[in-house]
Amino acid sequence: MKATGIVRRVDDLGRIVIPKEIRRTLRIREGDPLEIYTEKDGGVIFRKYSPMGDLQEFAAQMCESIGSATGHIAAIADRDSIIALHGAPKRELMDKPNSPELEKLMEQRRNYLFQSGDSPIPASDSSDKYHLGAAAPILSQGDLMGCVLLLLGEGDSPLKEADQSLAKAAAGFLGKQMES
Repeated sequence: MKATGIVRRVDDLGRIVIPKEIRRTLRIREGDPLEIYTEKDGGVIFRKYSPMGDLQEFAAQMCESIGSATGHIAAIADRDSIIALHGAPKRELMDKPNSPELEKLMEQRRNYLFQSGDSPIPASDSSDKYHLGAAAPILSQGDLMGCVLLLLGEGDSPLKEADQSLAKAAAGFLGKQMES
């Protein structure tokens, strides 16, 4: 655990303010769920909670099926990073922060299909090697949970509407799974 040197007091309602610098660094947004852990020595740890994390193994199987069916790189991202991937080296994309452009697309809750002539949207903040071919937001009870992605590498041709439809269907299915 790394000390920040920042000290905050608990207010009369039991609240603690997480400083803006830490929220920005850890990409904690208003309304984000935090999971609370306690340590034997009295320490308290807050971690961002990803409801998609509970479906990580299932998401990996879905990526493998989608990737095998389409012949393209399939990925599933929560609101912060890619949590499941098939068809590309995991070390390049897994658990890497989503690109700001992908985050903006997800926040708009719209489907996306790359067209020739469009500016490519990188999947990850740490790699320009892969960009979005198709994307569909995962919504559960109206809340944004993540996104199903089909990725293109350099020189890959744009995807077809059928590929986008598959991403939409997978996103809808994952959203329903999270409701139950």
